[in-house]
Amino acid sequence: MNKEKIIEQTATYIKSKLSGEGSGHDWWHVYRVWKNAVHIAESEQTDLYIIELAALLHDIADWKFNDGNDDIGPQMAKEWLERLNVEENVVVHVCNIIQDISFKGAGVATNMKTIEGMIVQDADRLDAMGAIGIGRAFAYGGSKGREMYNPELKPENHNSFEQYKNSKGNSINHFYEKLLLLKELMNTKTARKIAEKRHVFMEEYLSEFFLEWEGKD
Repeated sequence: MNKEKIIEQTATYIKSKLSGEGSGHDWWHVYRVWKNAVHIAESEQTDLYIIELAALLHDIADWKFNDGNDDIGPQMAKEWLERLNVEENVVVHVCNIIQDISFKGAGVATNMKTIEGMIVQDADRLDAMGAIGIGRAFAYGGSKGREMYNPELKPENHNSFEQYKNSKGNSINHFYEKLLLLKELMNTKTARKIAEKRHVFMEEYLSEFFLEWEGKD
């Protein structure tokens, strides 16, 4: 099977698996990450085949919906790619990207080892920023039964993946625990440029949110 067909079948598979998911980790999230990754890759010397497969499969089984198990995603991706008879070196590379892609807490380093991984990680993090990132933050919080905001609960600095996984913070705190940190974590020049604009939008949103919270105009 040629590369184009493998990517097409993978997209179809993920769309069927994630369509209608309500937490912001649905097919359209994957679609945006896929297209953003391809866009970022235009400015880099890289393997687009690896990037497209990793982008499409990066949320095949997110640890947030699998009892904190961050091995299940790479395992399911491996099984799918082997079913398509994808070369072993490609399978290993894609699965390594999926293993390392997630934000695991402000104090936890999640450095990618390859430019392909860096690009997919940037694309995924960009989708957690800006207007869409704001919408996804509240969609996820609602899906987990979390408060939109509680001024009595302050943001936390998570220094381990276990701390981050077990956090039950409200959606506004999530901005300070993750979303506003992403701008400085981008790997590529293209992503940094996009992140700047989205970061400013989130800051403006929060300013308006807190004004309205206090009944001010």
